[in-house]
Amino acid sequence: MKFAQFCQWLSNQAGRPSTFFIAIMLIIMWAVSGPWFHYNDTWQLIINTSTTIVTFLMVFLIQNTQNRDNDIIHVKLDELIRASKSAQRSVLDLEAMDSKALRELRKEYRALAGGCPDKDDCTPPQA
Repeated sequence: MKFAQFCQWLSNQAGRPSTFFIAIMLIIMWAVSGPWFHYNDTWQLIINTSTTIVTFLMVFLIQNTQNRDNDIIHVKLDELIRASKSAQRSVLDLEAMDSKALRELRKEYRALAGGCPDKDDCTPPQA
């Protein structure tokens, strides 16, 4: 099994309601066992270490699935832009632009959306 497939499967499993219920049950079992361990340092270390390890691994899992989803969305949007006759083909390769060029392009599109004839005088409405 490829890493991406494993991450996708694990992400699907982690997001299920039953997984959340299992996590809640484990925390309740840990809390109930406190008196048996006399609330000592080892008892606290069990939950601290467990949650730290799970959190550390989940960061990489979430990042992998977000990167994959982001790539999929970009490909779909690129196809929609390519298929549209009136779309500007220049927006297909925005990933290669630097931040300043992206801000300028964003100003142009804000001006188009707001019906503003001069992109330098258009400022987005304040919320």
